[in-house]
Amino acid sequence: MLKMKKIVLIITWSILTYYSNAQNKLEKGIAKNDAASNTLPSMSISEETFDFGKIPQGKPVLHTFKVTNSASVPYKLTNVQASCGCTTPEWEKDKLMNPGESSNIKVGYNAAAEGNFTKNITITYCDTLSKVITIKGEVWKTPAASAPANTATQELKDKK
Repeated sequence: MLKMKKIVLIITWSILTYYSNAQNKLEKGIAKNDAASNTLPSMSISEETFDFGKIPQGKPVLHTFKVTNSASVPYKLTNVQASCGCTTPEWEKDKLMNPGESSNIKVGYNAAAEGNFTKNITITYCDTLSKVITIKGEVWKTPAASAPANTATQELKDKK
């Protein structure tokens, strides 16, 4: 009987030790994951939306967004992609931004279509993280023909 009690005690102790170690590992893993999620590289943007206001049709416009690495680790901008072909982003593709350093993203809009527009540009950095910036405005239709000649100017010249 004493031998049986020792075996049960050893098995119980082994199981409790195993689960206790497993619980500690799980808690440490969760803490590690939480710490990692709090230290994801971040980015500051000079402005998240830019309004061009009213622009004439057929006159392309350009705006520069300034992005800053506000993390504690260096990273690159992996990709910058517009929501349509009428918007063209340009950026320094191979530039490694150290903490506190900035880079510019130039966004052009061709202003071919008349009316209001809102276009999103997705900035991907560190391969998987992203932020969205937006441009908007209104394209007004320019007259099809030039203004008629002003005959009054000739009259003014003749009076001199």
